[in-house]
Amino acid sequence: MVEGYWHIGNSTLFTEEEKKLIQEKLAAKVNSDGYLLMKSQAERTQLGNKELVIKKMNAAVAKAMMQPKKRKATKPGKIAKEKRLQSKKKEGEKKLTRKKVRIHD
Repeated sequence: MVEGYWHIGNSTLFTEEEKKLIQEKLAAKVNSDGYLLMKSQAERTQLGNKELVIKKMNAAVAKAMMQPKKRKATKPGKIAKEKRLQSKKKEGEKKLTRKKVRIHD
């Protein structure tokens, strides 16, 4: 098994804002000293496990750095509007059948 440690605060690759972002998003994998910890024991050799740990760390940091795309607000299309109105009419008709029948009408 190989354990990989990387101190986020001492890194010169990232700005302070990016370090803070990594620290927040990977909080479950960062210990109290500020080290990102990854483990691997999938391979039979130490060298193979070391490569896997490096890949895991790079993938985790890259995923933490990605920012989700902002949602663009859109309006419902013509078919969607018609479908909604049809379902409302159908529900209304269903409720009309539940009314009591009057003899005098």
